[in-house]
Amino acid sequence: MKQIYVVAAIIEFDNKILCMQRGKDKHEYTSFKWEFPGGKIEEGETKENALRREILEEMDLQVKIGNHFCDIHYTYPDFVLNMYCYLCSVTTKEFKLNVHNDFKWLNKSDLNGLDWAPADKAIIDKLMEEKE
Repeated sequence: MKQIYVVAAIIEFDNKILCMQRGKDKHEYTSFKWEFPGGKIEEGETKENALRREILEEMDLQVKIGNHFCDIHYTYPDFVLNMYCYLCSVTTKEFKLNVHNDFKWLNKSDLNGLDWAPADKAIIDKLMEEKE
């Protein structure tokens, strides 16, 4: 099965976490689902550089990359997603929706209220394991 390698940013500002809603996708199981922003790692690119590039492309936003949070390996019907997740911070809540449908800034306790992409749901579960 095809392996896809991506990075994801868990962006925090003012004790809230940024959640992004995908648009229509070629895969029904990820269309209009919520996710953490990020994207594919290009050949020869470090995970951190890929994350900076993807957030800039998707949102015109500069992020400060913090600690590595977790790795998620999730098998979708058509591919295996290998996602490397980092805690990130920003100095502003202002950005552009270049590829996403919508966004929300939520408290950690409210994250489960969204319809997350399955791989991203695994990140929520790990975030919930941490104490507030």
